[in-house]
Parts: sequence; C-alpha cells; structure tokens
Amino acid sequence: MPKAGARARSQGSHGAMQSGSVADDQQKDTSDMSFEELLELQSRGGPRACKQLAGRSTPKQSPRQPVCVADKHRPLEMSAKVRVPFLRQVVPISKKVARDPRFDDLSGEYNPEIFDKTYQFLNDIRAKEKVLVKKQLKKRRSGEEREKLQQLLRRMEQQEMAQQERKQQQEQRLALKQERRALAQQGHRPYFLKKSEQRQLALAEKFKELKRSKKLESFLSRKRRRNAGKDRKHLPLSN
Repeated sequence: MPKAGARARSQGSHGAMQSGSVADDQQKDTSDMSFEELLELQSRGGPRACKQLAGRSTPKQSPRQPVCVADKHRPLEMSAKVRVPFLRQVVPISKKVARDPRFDDLSGEYNPEIFDKTYQFLNDIRAKEKVLVKKQLKKRRSGEEREKLQQLLRRMEQQEMAQQERKQQQEQRLALKQERRALAQQGHRPYFLKKSEQRQLALAEKFKELKRSKKLESFLSRKRRRNAGKDRKHLPLSN
C-alpha cells in the first residue's frame, strides 16, 4: 500500500509538471515557434491546446480608416419602429416671411398729402380710361359686355367721388391746423376737436356741397328709404 501511494504521488507530480510545462508553452506566441516545436506541443497537449494558443495570438491591426464627417443636409434617418408621417421635412428650407408695406416700419410713415402729390399722375390716367370706357359703352347696345362696362364706369365714378371726399377732408384738417397755429402765435391755448365734432363738420360740409350741386333732395330721399328699411326689420311681423 505505501508503494501504491508513492507511485500515485509521483504520477500526480509528473502530471502537474507536464500541465505546468504545457501552460508555460501556451504563453508563448505561435509566431515565434518553429514547426518542430509546434508538433511537439501538439503531441504533448493535444490539438485543443494548440488551437487555444493560436486563438490567443494578437490579431493584426487594420490600417486606420479616415473619419467621415456627417453632412448636415443629408436625408433624415427615421426609425422603422416609429410610423413615418405623411409630410416630413427632408431638407431644411428657410421660410419666406411676407412683408406688408402698409404695416411695416421699413416703408416709412403714411402721409396722405405726400402720397397724393407723388401719385398725382394717376388721376390723368384714370380720366383717360373713363373717357375710353364711355366710348365703348356707346358702341355696345346690349349684352354682357355692356353690363360689364356699366359696372366698370360706376365703380370708377365711385372711386372718383371717394377721392374728392378724402381730398376735402384733408383740406379741412389743414385749415384747422393753420387756425390752431395762428391762435398759438397770438398767445391763445390751442383747442383740438374731438372725433365727433370732426364728423359733424364733415357732414355739414357735405350738406353744403350737395345743396350747391342741387343733389340734396335725392340724397335725403335715399337716406330716408334706407332708414325706413332698417326700422322695418325691427318691427314685429304682422299675421
């Protein structure tokens, strides 16, 4: 029995030495070993140790590739898990902002007197167009073209009347401004009219103009009919 135990211990120490030598040999790189050493290693540790040692060898470093910078104008990458909307912005587009010169400070302040003086030549063009429309209206006896010409002539006359009324209001405001300036030079305190007083003055001036042109009665009759129509709407319906 003592001989069998000593033999087992000697075999165990021999196996440990053999496994230690295999571990030491596995630490070597296969690139530094000759073909005979590889055969000897395969015969001692088997093909598995050789494969493990070959797998531990350092891989070859690939040449460094240049870094690609992403383009900001590239198409947007959408995830396949999220539903893509029907309308999406692929390329950013600068939004055009509409500019209205009537309400923009870049166009300056609106002065009706300067505007009328600057575009005074338009009145001559409108007068020539009005004469041309009247000539064409005389040639057309009936039909749709005659109705269109009548509507055009009526609109031109209304625009002309509105322009004359606006011009009269401007003259009236200018006269009031000159009167206030004269009172201020004399040492009096200036008085500014209210909007209601300005409307009354404009209405009185309009009545004077209608009376001078003998159109006051027709204007008053139209106004009476218009007011009667408005009052009729508020009356209860008769059965």
